[in-house]
Order: sequence, then C-alpha cells, then structure tokens
Amino acid sequence: MKALFMITGRGMGGDAVMGLNIAQTLSNRGFKCEFALDHTALGILFKKRNIKWYKTLIPQAGGHAATKSSLFKAALKALKATWEGYKLIKEVKPDIVVGVIGGGAVIGCLSAKLARVPAVGISNTPTDAKICRILNPTIMLPESSLFGIKGKNLHSSYSPIDPKITMGNPQNALKKMPSSYKEDLPTILFSSGSSLFELMAKAAKKISETDIKANILVIGHPLKGEYEKYLKSPKIINLGYIDWIPDLYTLTDIAVLSDDGLMIHEAIACKLPIIALKGVKYGRYHNMASVFPGAVIESDLNNLEDALKRALKMKDEMRKKASSYGEKVIKAGDRIADIIMKTAMKKI
Repeated sequence: MKALFMITGRGMGGDAVMGLNIAQTLSNRGFKCEFALDHTALGILFKKRNIKWYKTLIPQAGGHAATKSSLFKAALKALKATWEGYKLIKEVKPDIVVGVIGGGAVIGCLSAKLARVPAVGISNTPTDAKICRILNPTIMLPESSLFGIKGKNLHSSYSPIDPKITMGNPQNALKKMPSSYKEDLPTILFSSGSSLFELMAKAAKKISETDIKANILVIGHPLKGEYEKYLKSPKIINLGYIDWIPDLYTLTDIAVLSDDGLMIHEAIACKLPIIALKGVKYGRYHNMASVFPGAVIESDLNNLEDALKRALKMKDEMRKKASSYGEKVIKAGDRIADIIMKTAMKKI
C-alpha cells in the first residue's frame, strides 16, 4: 500500500520528524511512503536522508498562536491549496493520505476528501482539530485540547518518536564537546527544537549568571542572528543546529525545553528530567507537566533558577517517573500506524 504524507512547516523541525517517524513505522509494515511539503520548505531533514518530496501549497496560520487575521489569510489560501493537493493525490495515487499538523493536516484531509481517498489527520492545534475530525479519523497529540477525549473520529496518542533516540553513545558526544566541557559537572541542555527562540536563549544566559555549577549546552539554529548575543558567556556551550541528538541526550542530566513538541517526548523516552519553559514559542502554553506529572516541571523565565535547583536535587526521582512513561511514548508510532492501516483498509 502507498501513503502520501502532507507535512506542515519547513521540513526541518518537529513536524517533519514526526511525519518521518510515522512513515518509518509504516515502511516497516510494507507501506511505500511519499511526502509533500510546502513550495517554500527547505526540507533539510529530507535532504539529509536523501528523500525526495513533492511541492504543494500548505499554508500555515500560526498554530496555537494563530490570530483571526492569520486564520483568514490561511483560509483564503486553503482553497488553492486544496485544489493543488487534489491534483497531487490524483498524480501519486496513494491508498491513504496522512496530514501532519496544522496546514498539513487540514489540506491533507480536505484534498483527500475531494479526491475520495481515505485520510488520517495528525492534530495538535485548535484549527486542525476542528476541521479534520469532521472529515476523517484524527489523532490528537498531547498539545491538543482534545487529547484524551473520546468521540467519533477522535483518537489520542503521545507524539511518535524514533526508538533509536534512546540508543545514543556518550563517547560520540564527548568527542564533539569543546575543552570547556567538564565531565564531573551535571549537564543542562537548553533547546526549543531545531530553531532557537529568543526566550530559550535568554534562559541559558540567565542560568549562566547564577551560582549553578553545570555544563550549559544550547542547541538550535537561532531564528534571528541577534539572538547569538545571549550566548556569549564562556559558561555557555553553543552547539548550534546538530543531528546527533541521541548521543547528546546520554550526557544530559536536566533538559530545559519549550512547553510543546517532539523533544519533550524524546526526552521522556530517554528518561530525562525536564523543565518545560513556558511561553517560548509565541506565548504558547500546553501544560505538558500535566501530561507527564512528576517527570516534567514547568517554569517561567523568572523562576527558572529555583526550578533548576529543585530539579537537580530531585533528578533521580524525576528519572524514575520519566521511565514509567517511556514505554508508552516509544510505542506511540505503532499505535498511530495501526490507526492509519485500519483507515486505509476501511476498517475505521
């Protein structure tokens, strides 16, 4: 069978990783998976894996940070995007379309309905949740307000990760560390995903100015070059955009992450204590501490120092809690693949 993934974003962040992770699970079950990204997507992750993709219009409204204006503009583009998607589906002839997050989910589901092809939406924003569940089976991720809710076309799952994320090698990571890295100190990782947002950069700077003795690692490509100014402290190790996250996780004692996204799930699978920094991405708040209680502490920037000190004292207990969720997170890809397969076979 063949699945066509329509994925929102630039083809380099969590949405792309999520689509690729689901596709890998389906490929292991005999599916042929093909991909479509927006015309403007750089597709860095796909290039790194030598994966070709189709180009089609996939408008974005801003996810949880969407405004009435951005939603209206996206809605206007959706008419053209749905027609482009319809033509692509007719060309590719998939057995099922998988729409991944935001515009990818909405356009994927609308285009598939027009083309009379089964579809599954992967949802974590208010807009895609409202639209996709009317059209076809939709899987709600933890960021969605409908996560855990039962109803027609509603399914819930943790975010799909690649189980290989847990197979990192600390020696590989150590080889890439500068001489300023101290193995006898705890390591605190700061990340907002593939892109470094300003608040996360500010957080690293703030902690570098405290009496916390630790290796302070920062990853991600700055959304704006000016954010580099926050990372000038000699106490900060700025690694930039990296593709060896599994190895890095093996050195990490505490992960300070944005309050959403795939990285929290990856860190949970790796049994890492997490501080979810609120408001990093356009003020979004997803209450991930309630999804993984005991393993995730939430904090704003002002209280981050106290939260980190508390987490360092409690890190063994937090690791145990993370471990208790890890198995379900690792199996999320299989759960999602089961739903997609049943939908493709018209059993849902």
